[in-house]
Amino acid sequence: MDKLITAFTHNIDEAIAIAKTSHIHPADREIRNIVICGMGGSGIGGKLVSQWIAGEITLPVSLCQDYTLPNFVDKHTLVIGSSYSGNTEETLAALDIAHQKGALIKCISSGGTLQQFCKDNKYDVIIVPGGNQPRAAIAYSLVQLLHIFRSMGMISGKSLEEINLGKEAINANLEANKAEGKKIADFLFGKVGIIYSEASYEGVAVRARQQLNENSKFLGWTHAIPEMNHNELVGWGGGSDKFAVIFIRTEDMNPRNAARMDLTHEIISKKTPHIYELKAKGESLIERSLHLINVMDWASYYLVDLNKVDVFDIKVINHLKDSLAKI
Repeated sequence: MDKLITAFTHNIDEAIAIAKTSHIHPADREIRNIVICGMGGSGIGGKLVSQWIAGEITLPVSLCQDYTLPNFVDKHTLVIGSSYSGNTEETLAALDIAHQKGALIKCISSGGTLQQFCKDNKYDVIIVPGGNQPRAAIAYSLVQLLHIFRSMGMISGKSLEEINLGKEAINANLEANKAEGKKIADFLFGKVGIIYSEASYEGVAVRARQQLNENSKFLGWTHAIPEMNHNELVGWGGGSDKFAVIFIRTEDMNPRNAARMDLTHEIISKKTPHIYELKAKGESLIERSLHLINVMDWASYYLVDLNKVDVFDIKVINHLKDSLAKI
């Protein structure tokens, strides 16, 4: 896993090279809305990208992490299916519905049933290198999703430029990122982890939680400010020092949300002394997101040793899939 996390920036380079040779046909009809379908390590790419492009794209983007699609999906919907293995049953089921509804479909995969589905129906599919667990291949989905949106004229090329800058920053600060990741792992060890971010970085917080779940076998949760202030904050009446809270701080925070985070920190500190402020580095939303992703990937890696677990053990997921296959 240390090699896979270190390879993140190399994967970005490889993904950009793949994008340059992957032809995406323009829409042959008016597109009025977009749905990104994906689960787990593939699905989080959709959440991150949808937040990254929210300030530029003029069409509504929805996420589908289920077997079904919203009823509004029709021939004027762009449906993007992202399944690293190509065999994710929820994503395949949703794409089958999209096909029946006549939606415009584009896909990202390393092969499997999804590749054959696209071949049979003449849908564009970008093939990425396989062989890893999906959570270690996030660079490919991030870049290819942005490539699809840019190729279809929905966004400019600025996002891919910012991904490249974020990659260079990670390479330049790798040891510092690893050191902070180790510090966060020590901070979380033996506690229940909670990650709070501003809403625009919620995808980053969810990615961090997923990495802690899968790599470190560590439970916890995430929430976003300001919504957290309208419900979960009251729940802290039952808080205690078993909880370890990470506040994600960014330079582009809405001033009101920055004030909310300050006050939330003050309130929570009366219940637990275990509070860590993780400050993002970078000049753009994408650069800061990549920095935070890399630091928290390292935190999940170092927590593996502290928890004395197998970083690659996903037997429970395989058991669930095998059991479902019998139903």
